[in-house]
Amino acid sequence: MDELRKIDLNLLLTLHALLTEKHVTRAATRLHRSQPAVSHALAQLRDLFDDPLLIRQRGKMQLTARAQSLLAPLDASLSGLNRLVGAPAFDPATTRRRFRIAMSDYAARLVLPPLIQMLRQEAPGIDLAISQSSREAMLTQLQDGELDLALGVFPDAAPAIQKQTLFTEQFVCLADKQLPASQTLTLEAWLAKPHVSLVVVPDAVDEIEKALIERGLRRHICLALPHWSAALHVLPGTDLLLTVASKSVTGEDYQDKLCCFAPPLPLSGFDYAQAWHERKAQDPAHQWLRRTMMLCCDNYRN
Repeated sequence: MDELRKIDLNLLLTLHALLTEKHVTRAATRLHRSQPAVSHALAQLRDLFDDPLLIRQRGKMQLTARAQSLLAPLDASLSGLNRLVGAPAFDPATTRRRFRIAMSDYAARLVLPPLIQMLRQEAPGIDLAISQSSREAMLTQLQDGELDLALGVFPDAAPAIQKQTLFTEQFVCLADKQLPASQTLTLEAWLAKPHVSLVVVPDAVDEIEKALIERGLRRHICLALPHWSAALHVLPGTDLLLTVASKSVTGEDYQDKLCCFAPPLPLSGFDYAQAWHERKAQDPAHQWLRRTMMLCCDNYRN
């Protein structure tokens, strides 16, 4: 208790904003305070914890090990204080909040239009900052507090990362409509063709590659790129094959120039999920966002 008397609780709010945003200006914006005031608070916090807390590495501000260790107990403490003082119930119509969400352009195409419509109608004060990363980077960013929510496939998430299936996906193949016998390609012929691979990081081992590796098979990746929509447009007039999640493809995408057929090898379906750190689990605004995300995916679960 003696130590608590030395601490201005407003400093803890500033500390939380600084550790979450990793940026003095963004923390000041979040707190509705001036940048000099937050810089002064950071100096006080550094003295208090006898640690720099934020250090610049490779042109970006990073948390020290001490700062990283503070995140979880700080989240828990502030959540407890909110409950103690009877924080008002979350109201989406009046709240002002900014969520950082990572998703591919596959998810952006499926989820973002209904999500934005719902936010503008029900929660116009909620802003979104969308980024795209590899699944490994997304999990790290969730762990470090750089993201509020991530959409993707996360079979190997750490225990602290919670997730919820939005819908289940299947793979389909796409090729130029003139490709001979595309509807009845044998596995041998499929492997002999050049392929397009959709990966954020080149040479990443995705579900397709895992299935091939398990069978001791290899395919020739002629083009690896992270852009789902662009991949559809490189196929016409070529001998390239693209194996892709089925919901990324609609009739207007391929009916004139492309054909769609089942892969000639067994590829299991996979769960497309939203993931968050357990620190966010009890946040009413975050819970509302997750419920809203589920509602936006209702049509894809049928």
